[in-house]
Amino acid sequence: MPSDQTCAGSTLAKRAAKPAPYVFAAVRQSGMPPLDIIRGVTTDAAELLGWQDRLGAIEPGKFADLVAVAGDPVADIGELERVRFVMKDGRVVRNDLPLH
Repeated sequence: MPSDQTCAGSTLAKRAAKPAPYVFAAVRQSGMPPLDIIRGVTTDAAELLGWQDRLGAIEPGKFADLVAVAGDPVADIGELERVRFVMKDGRVVRNDLPLH
């Protein structure tokens, strides 16, 4: 077993010290599947905070900021580092998506 896997927590901590956009890739390199990463920063994070009734899912009555990317973040978690669209509080604050 490679040393990266035997001490994944400390390896992750070292990589996570990088700027925020690189955290997704660092977590992926440490072995977490992309869908689990996405759940970790949405649903799981809301549950850990005890705010699952307010955050963590796109449902009526919940706060939700939305982002869109050009590709599939489950196939390439790096897509979350290339956000093309952001909606915050119901208002579009960034839109770099091409018009059709």
